[in-house]
This record gives sequence, structure tokens and C-alpha cells, in this order.
Amino acid sequence: MSSKQDQPSSFSIHEASDVGWDIHTPVNETVDAQGNPFPDKVFFGVPDPRAPMRRVYDDADVEKLREHLKQHNGIRGLDICEPDEFDRIARIFHRDGFVVVRNLLDAEQLDSFRAGCVQRLQQILSIEGEGKRKYVTESYRLPHRYSLGTSSASRELLHDPIWASMVDLPTTTPILEKLFGSSDYRVRGAGGDLCLPGAVEYQHLHSDVEDEQVIPAGRIEQAVALGVDVKLDQYGEPDLLSKRLIMEMTPGYITINFLMSDLSWENGPIRQIPGTHITRQLPPTPEEEPEWMRLSTLVGAKAGDGVIRDLRTWHGATPNLSRCIRAMPNVEYVSPWVSAALSRQTMPDEIWRGLTPHGKKICRLVKAEPGVWPAGAGEMHPIASRRKALKLLSKQAPEQTK
Repeated sequence: MSSKQDQPSSFSIHEASDVGWDIHTPVNETVDAQGNPFPDKVFFGVPDPRAPMRRVYDDADVEKLREHLKQHNGIRGLDICEPDEFDRIARIFHRDGFVVVRNLLDAEQLDSFRAGCVQRLQQILSIEGEGKRKYVTESYRLPHRYSLGTSSASRELLHDPIWASMVDLPTTTPILEKLFGSSDYRVRGAGGDLCLPGAVEYQHLHSDVEDEQVIPAGRIEQAVALGVDVKLDQYGEPDLLSKRLIMEMTPGYITINFLMSDLSWENGPIRQIPGTHITRQLPPTPEEEPEWMRLSTLVGAKAGDGVIRDLRTWHGATPNLSRCIRAMPNVEYVSPWVSAALSRQTMPDEIWRGLTPHGKKICRLVKAEPGVWPAGAGEMHPIASRRKALKLLSKQAPEQTK
């Protein structure tokens, strides 16, 4: 195993650092729940057949890819809104399945989120890699990529005061009320993702959720509140066109990813495929994905901006060929009609009590009982079996995990 002395004790989440570019981690290597490499089932670790062969900053194939991205990466004419452009934000969001909004975080909030990301990543990177590897790859993900949510033994970061403080911001709450059609939406969770320099592979295109194509009464009510003219058929049900519009306009889940650094052509900007939130087709495989989709990234979005995403939309991470970590912490929200049974109680009561009245309202179903520390909260590990063990241990000794 690599020595912890080789790992940086401090680093920036948005400036150049020595983190990443581990030549000893094979390209496209993923691990299973126990940490064994190259499992039969890969889930989010789908290999990229077009990736460079070596994880080396100045490798010839890396340089070739870097030059290609410098020339072509990014959506041309990317729409970016101001926080008070509510109608424009809603129009682009419902059209494309995502929208970029400027300055959702002020300078103090941005610094706070950056510090939180550093703290959580330090927990992950402090774990020794196997053999000569610098880092442990997260179960069923490509190397140098981590989910801040799934790396937590509680599966969320709502126990962290930094993430909890971002659920109800003056900039985001009016936008969410516009997109959901009311203030009755709820918080689902919080986490985010990040990629280290040297994440040379493209992550496969995917959707985070699948629309189950059901239309309960609450979904119809939401659609009407959003301006959908629902017409009924002879049986008193919404007609076919109305059903399509209802499903298009009422995503069950919306996530806001907050940018810790400017998204450049080089540092692994997220790619989003416009309009795919309303398709029932599967995304193309890495072998089939056309080049325009690989280049459909949000280059031009700035630190402090937010990417508001319909989780049905096809998206994926892209290569980080820079020297800087790319982090996008998030908060996840659900529509009023989504079943409350899906909520996990991962926010401690003492944190919930410090929220605004609206924050308390939208977090009421993810709040733990008074005096109960959520199992696994505070523990981070890339390997799934170790997270499970840490969660079990925290149930036995909850006071040790705070």
C-alpha cells in the first residue's frame, strides 16, 4: 500500500495541487463492494474504450485529447441566467432538462462549501491505496472520481452543517418554487461529486432516475400550477397530449449542483444532453456515443454558479486533464407528489432546528428523531463494504461518529 505520508495533508479544491495523476491506477479500473478490481458488474464504472492508455499528465495520448478539448469542448451559445430571471430559468429548464444560473452562492457561502469539500475529500484520500496506488477507487466507479453522497456511510451529507445551510438560500428558493409550481417541494438529500486531476476517462452517459410514467392526482395539480392546460378525455382522464405535457413539466427530482471552480475545457466539466429528460430511449454506450455529445459540456459556468438539473436528463462526467480538482456539491429536492416513504432520516434534529422556517418545512421528512444521530453520518469510505461496516458500528456506538 502507498504511505499516508505520500498523501497531501492540505490542498485546494479549486486551485492547482499535487492531488491526482496516479500512474499506478490503471485506466478504466473499477472495484467491487469489497475492493476487488475489475468486477463482472461495474454499474457506474463502465469503461471508456477511447480513453488514453496511461494516467500521465504529459503522455502523448493525453496531450492529444487535451488539444482536442481545447479546440472543441463546450456547448456553443450555452444559456446562462441571472438568479432573478425566473421565467427564463423555467423556460430553459423545461426545454433542456437543465439550466445554469449565475451567482447562486455569495463569496462567504462559496468559501464555506469549498472548505466542506476539502474536509470530506481529505477523509477519502487519507485511506491508503492498494499496492503502489495513491488512492482507493470508489466501488463501482471509475478511478479518480468520487460521489460525496455515496461515499458517506449514511448516503447523504445532511448531517454536515455546511450542506444543511445550503438547502434554503435566498437565491435558490424562489427558483425552486418557480420550477415546482409551489413551495411544497421537499429536500431529498445532499452530496455531490468531484473528480481528481488525472481522471482521463469519460463517464458513460446516464440518467439518475427513471420516470415511472405514473400520473397521480398530485402530479396533475402540479402541472396545472405550472400552467399546463390539462384536457380530459371521455373517461375523465387527461388526454394523451395532456399526459405527455404533465410528465414533461413535472420531474420528480431536481438537483442543484454548486460549482466550486470555473468549468473549463480541461478540468472535467459535466456534460448534459439537452432535451433528453423527456425521452424513453436509453443513452448511447461509450462505444456508440457521438462526439458532439462528448463535447456537450457546460464550459463557461463559473465558481459560485449553479447547475439546476432534472435528474432524468442524460449526463456524464468528462476527463479532468488539469492540475485542479473539480468539485460540484449538491442539494437534491423532490416534487410534492413523490412518495414520502422514499425519504431517509439523515439530518440530525439539532441541525434541523437551526434552519429557517421554510428550511424546516422542506426538511421535515429527512429529520432524525431528537437525540438520534443518523447511522453512518460522519463516516466516509470509498469501498461499499467498509461503509456498511462503519454504519453498523455507528449504530452500536453513535456518539463516536459525530
